[in-house]
Formats: sequence, structure tokens, C-alpha cells
Amino acid sequence: MNFYSKDFKLGMLGGGQLGKMFIQEAVNYNVQVCVLDPDKNAPCRLIAHEFEQGDFKDYQTVLDFGKDKDVLTIEIEHVNTDALKQLEKNGLKVFPQPRVLELIKDKGLQKQFYSENGIPTAPYVLVNSRAELSDHVQDFPFMQKARTGGYDGKGVHLLKSIADIEKAFDSPSVLEKFVDFEKELSVIVARNESGEVVTYPIVELEFNPVANLVEYLKCPATVSKEIEGAAEMLAKKVAEKLDIVGLLAVEFFLTKSGELLVNEVAPRTHNSGHQTIEGNVTSQFEQHMRAVLNLPLGDTSILQPSVMLNVLGDPSYTGEAKYENLEKVMAMPQVHIHLYGKHLTKPFRKMGHVTITHHDIDQAYNRAREVKALLKVVSC
Repeated sequence: MNFYSKDFKLGMLGGGQLGKMFIQEAVNYNVQVCVLDPDKNAPCRLIAHEFEQGDFKDYQTVLDFGKDKDVLTIEIEHVNTDALKQLEKNGLKVFPQPRVLELIKDKGLQKQFYSENGIPTAPYVLVNSRAELSDHVQDFPFMQKARTGGYDGKGVHLLKSIADIEKAFDSPSVLEKFVDFEKELSVIVARNESGEVVTYPIVELEFNPVANLVEYLKCPATVSKEIEGAAEMLAKKVAEKLDIVGLLAVEFFLTKSGELLVNEVAPRTHNSGHQTIEGNVTSQFEQHMRAVLNLPLGDTSILQPSVMLNVLGDPSYTGEAKYENLEKVMAMPQVHIHLYGKHLTKPFRKMGHVTITHHDIDQAYNRAREVKALLKVVSC
């Protein structure tokens, strides 16, 4: 595959920050990335080889976009899979495969997939409406997860008792038995068309308690070698059972009894791999490109321990973004800033991330906390 040719086009559905960071790596190999996104101000618009404003959920738009591409991939899973299936029938290579996207973007199908393939996950039941919750009151508390459409902490409710039913979703959802976990962990696995598989070292996630978004990430996670090895084996098993081509982020609960449970997966580059840009030999974004183009997969070794901090919009501001104390953060050693090109901020919107590298993970974490205290995203 002459992927570096001026005639070769890699199409991407979605033009957000994941696409932007992907393109920043792809240009090192002369790969021409063409992007479809509904937002005319999407972060990818200035650096894509071609940028088309259009709805990636619309059948005809996706079909027309993919017709002249050599390979098609995604940076968001909520796309029109019927169009992708037709493009696949027409001979276009689409990775990850449409059938994988259909399974993953329905959390109910995800759960059934884990059960059918012997992959440990939290106990669950599937319901079609709020009214059905009353049939399961004896098993509270639950996490209610909308089967489709959830993203970045949205589409999830903690239901502790009957009193919480009135705030529950009135739509098809997964009722997942509440897990009293010790840590939330993630392993990113890459798999190419030839079947080559690699995993990244396990990372540990800390969530913002208000927005239910990742706030801090530590790499490597502070877990035993046994837990690390078991998580990597499970991540590979999920990828191989799915027969996925591309990147897969596998998120885990580590219970207080030491059991690993697969929580959810994402079939793309992921927030739990942003630190790989500075912290690992091959970034997750370059790795995704290698995987979907069926190139040799890169070395995932850690260069230095790292901590990633998500830069979120201040909850009190909406409007044109202003970054307070950015220059002070830039002056700090071993601090790597990534702003996503979003001109408008709103409460808890992901506006960027900062990665701190250091030979001592605890010192990196302390510096990340300093950055969080300084760097504020407000509006003008």
C-alpha cells in the first residue's frame, strides 16, 4: 500500500480533538487525511488535507464522502454504519469495521458480548423503559446507562433507591449492578489487518466527581504485575473476539477483592491514551494510523512515567475561551500543553490536556495538581 502517495486518501469521520492529534502524527508519514464533520469550526478544519462540513450520521453524506477514499476510519463511533457497510460492500476498507461499531455503540449489545465470550463484567439487566425499573428494586443500587448515545460521562445515572426512579432515563438502557471498586483502569490495544496485536501499559484514571469525566491519568498505574498482566490479556481477548482492526480502549473496574471487570470499550483513540504522545515510544494516534493501514505496529514502551490532566471549561463560564495563567504553566519543566482549538468554552467542556513527564510518578502527579490550580478556562 503506497500510503504516502499524493494520490492516497485516508478518510476520517469526525473532526474533533482526536482527529486533530491523529493528523498531527499522520503528516509525519505524508498521509493525507480527509475529514467529515458537521461543525464548520471543528478542530481538524485547518490541518486536514481536505475538510468537508457534513453530517456523519447521514447515510448519503457518508456514502458520498467515502467514495474516493482508499481507507476510511473514525474518531467518534456515533456514525452512520449502514453507509459504512455499503462502502465496505463496494470494496472500501473501513476500520474499525461497521459491525464492530454497531455492537460497541449499543451498551446492551456490549454487555451481551462480554457474557457470551466469558469476559468478566459487572452483573446487569436490560430494560426498555423507566417503568421496568420497578421490577428490579430489590437489587438497588444500579448504574443506569443509556444503551445508545452516551458520551463523555453523559447518559449515565446512579440509582440508589426507589426514590431515584423519577430521574431515570425513560429509554432502553442497561442496569448495571453498582461496583464498589478500588480503581478504574484502562488498557489500549491495537490490532492490524494481519492480526498483529500490541497493548499499551496499563493506566489509572481519576474522575471529576461532578462531571463524571476523567480528570487525571497516571501511567503506569500503581497495580501489581499480576493485575497488569491480567488486564493486558483481557484487553487482547476482547480485541481478538471482536476481530477489530484499529485501536480499542478497554476500561476496567478493579474491585476491592482484586477482581478485574470490563466496564466499557471505545473503538478509537481515547482519552486514556493522550499521555502516549510524550510518554511512550509510539503515540496512540500514530498507532491507530499504523493499524488501519495494516502497517507494522509500533513500540508501546514507556519513555518516562507520565500524568495527564484534562483541561476542562470552568463550570461558571460560557463563551469565547480565555486561558488564565497559560504562560505560567508553559514555564514549568516537563509540562506539555495541548489545546484543542475550540474557541468556545462551556462548563466541563474538554478544551485541552496537559501531560507531565517525570522519572517519579508522584512528583509528576503533584505537578499536575499545581497545573490544575493555575490553569483556568474562562470566557472573555
